[in-house]
Amino acid sequence: MTIKVKRGYRQDVPSRNAPRDLRASDADRERVVSLLAEAVSDGRLTLDEHAERLEQASSARTLGELAGLTTDLVTSDAQPLRLDGTRPVTAVFGGQRREGRWVVPERLAVAAVFGEALLDFREALLQSSRVVVYATVIFGRLKILVPDGVIVEVTGTSVASSRRGPVTRRQPELPGQGGQDGWAGREDRAFRGDRAAAPGQPELPVIEVRGLIAGGRVQVVAPPRARGFLGIFPRRGR
Repeated sequence: MTIKVKRGYRQDVPSRNAPRDLRASDADRERVVSLLAEAVSDGRLTLDEHAERLEQASSARTLGELAGLTTDLVTSDAQPLRLDGTRPVTAVFGGQRREGRWVVPERLAVAAVFGEALLDFREALLQSSRVVVYATVIFGRLKILVPDGVIVEVTGTSVASSRRGPVTRRQPELPGQGGQDGWAGREDRAFRGDRAAAPGQPELPVIEVRGLIAGGRVQVVAPPRARGFLGIFPRRGR
């Protein structure tokens, strides 16, 4: 089986590059152009302002140049391009989401305390092949959405917690360390959008969730695998 990572999902760029200095793609320009069209249709922009910004969008070369065209049109959470990825995601007695086209830093802090935090990586731009999410989940839920070809590792201390998603144990557990829901101990589990990279393929991106999970849940959602008839016989191409 050949594993393919979605084109445009990941760019190999030095982590020292600021998000606003990353090169923009045609898809990024289309996102901004779409919002500009909505803004002129409902009166937020005049025809002259729309024409000027449309010209700037078509000639923009970096994400920062594109992001500056929509800052006064919608709130930060609704921006077509989000360059504030380093800001912590905090869900305390409520919900907080990081989704859409956003630049993922190498390290990100997330807290879900009696609330739900959602991280959607399906359209995100990874600056590094390995991302560490420092998570604190206390009687809350951390939900992670990933595309094909991304591995999510969950490591750290778990107390009376649960997890959902395709789970693969990375190493045998020693007696007294726990490993079942409701037991305290160290957990090392891997949630995979797919099993592993095929020979000759680039190393798959890894998102490591590291931290304390107490009375909470970590849920990883990956695209379903193609299954055969009744889940037994593989489908044949027509």
